Amino acid sequence: MIRRKDTMNKFVELISQEVSKAFTAAGYEGGYGIVTVSNRPDLCEYQCNCAMKAAKLFKKAPIAIAQDVAAQLNGNPMFLSVEAVNPGFLNFKLNACACKDYIEAMRTSERFGAWQEETPKTIVVDYGGPNVAKPLHIGHLRSAIIGESLKRIYRYCGNNVIGDIHMGDWGLQMGLIIAELAERQPELCYFDPDYTGEYPTEAPFTISELEEIYPAASAKSKVDEAFAEKAHTATFELQDGRRGYRAIWNHIMAVSVADLKKNYANLDVDFDVWLGESDAQPYIPAMLEDLKARGFATESDDALIMEVAEETDTKEVPPCILVKSDGATLYATTDLATMVQRMQDYNPDKMLYLTDKRQSLHFEQVFRAARKSGIVRPDTELQFLGFGTMNGKDGKPFKTRDGGVMRLERLISEITEFVHDKVQENQIVAEEERAATARLIAMAALKYGDLSNQPAKDYIFDLDKFAAFEGNTGPYILYTIVRIKSILSRYGKEADSLPIAEPVCSEQKELMLTLSRFSDNLSIAYRDNAPNVICAYLYDLAGSFNKFYHEVKILAETDQAKQEGYIALCRLTQRVLETCCDLLGFSAPEKM
Repeated sequence: MIRRKDTMNKFVELISQEVSKAFTAAGYEGGYGIVTVSNRPDLCEYQCNCAMKAAKLFKKAPIAIAQDVAAQLNGNPMFLSVEAVNPGFLNFKLNACACKDYIEAMRTSERFGAWQEETPKTIVVDYGGPNVAKPLHIGHLRSAIIGESLKRIYRYCGNNVIGDIHMGDWGLQMGLIIAELAERQPELCYFDPDYTGEYPTEAPFTISELEEIYPAASAKSKVDEAFAEKAHTATFELQDGRRGYRAIWNHIMAVSVADLKKNYANLDVDFDVWLGESDAQPYIPAMLEDLKARGFATESDDALIMEVAEETDTKEVPPCILVKSDGATLYATTDLATMVQRMQDYNPDKMLYLTDKRQSLHFEQVFRAARKSGIVRPDTELQFLGFGTMNGKDGKPFKTRDGGVMRLERLISEITEFVHDKVQENQIVAEEERAATARLIAMAALKYGDLSNQPAKDYIFDLDKFAAFEGNTGPYILYTIVRIKSILSRYGKEADSLPIAEPVCSEQKELMLTLSRFSDNLSIAYRDNAPNVICAYLYDLAGSFNKFYHEVKILAETDQAKQEGYIALCRLTQRVLETCCDLLGFSAPEKM
């Protein structure tokens, strides 16, 4: 990754540069001077273990090499102590001045000097995928939460990011709804083939009615062959442009999208474009003709397929089916056409897809087809991030008490009510602020509880654990921020311009060192598509601050210079904590 000019070197890189110079000065290769955060903080703050590697090349005892390097670092103003330890470790503690200078540079730098792309990329994040006319359920939760966080991380690192919901709005579910509606209300003008007037502007159903119509129609199609045939015919006629059916489809879209926007807004999830499979349909005919003309798509048993297997495959990769024998297109066709559309509209450097990890084979086929046929540029990155399931305490996919799939709206309501009761118990927040406060805490509990896990891993949804105000939870992070806000409020003076002072105690220094690792963790989260790295850093930073808070008398300090140094550190910690929370998609209340 290339760093932009307006960013700072990571603190560990600055330390490594000094150690590399010492390796060179001692007669060894500078590349061995790689420093890492100590895994034994009781012994040192940073360490270098490369003397053991250098020993093989230079045929010298590791401890002797470490001692030679330590001697070169004697008197270096960056280090409080440098110690060579058997069998060849280099242990470092930093000078207070070095800590102060770096943290002060963070405080005055845009985005705390964090790493950014030198050449911003255009990235499409496909992270919605709901079917219209159906309520959002907990299966939609992870793609929304993870996708929103990655979109924010990508943007923070300087990229142009387009978040696309990519709705399922063009398949058989539309034909099922139309067929069911035709049986229930055959008198509607939409079903009169001779009707030439304007269709009503108001839909003949509400979102609640629509959400009842679809499952009823779906169930009927499984036992009633004649009805199933009607639904297939309606789907074909809709896609073929039948005027009345298009009008019904427009109603379905208007009612469904309004409901989707409301529910995603409740999650603080926002999409830049609200496109669906229907938007890719105009691109399909030309794309298929081009693939056939260039020999990439061939007929097999009356279907149109594209071979994507490679000689290096260790397991079978089936062909990508573009058109079935009955003439119907599939998700693969739509996904490829969507790529055509995105390349035309955005020419992205990367497309990231978030869905259930069980769809990995589908995306492997689609990506290979896109590359093989040249639908995307050779250097366009195509990435699939498959996420695990959210399970109940029994280890099985999370369900309602009666065994059904829980609606997302209900899940949000339940966790908000749970938190509201806890907020009401502590009686700190005024009654008129409780609802808003409970919502912020609930979102933190839900999102942090999800994002603190690796995306690909399944996890247990435990409401009591996620909503706890102590431990590795979202509410604990928010409580730390609120604690800092309270300190700054009681301080009563402007804090943003106060400079960072040299640490005068171990807790203050530890907090500074934790702050210095913001850029390290951000770049890892960006590189690995891993919001859980930001969560882990947040927890470490909150822990370091609370240790500092409990051991240092911030507001009772009588030495003005010391107190201002404490306050400046509090304010910077608050800013970094809030930035990390924003990258994860939630924010803190004023009180809790």
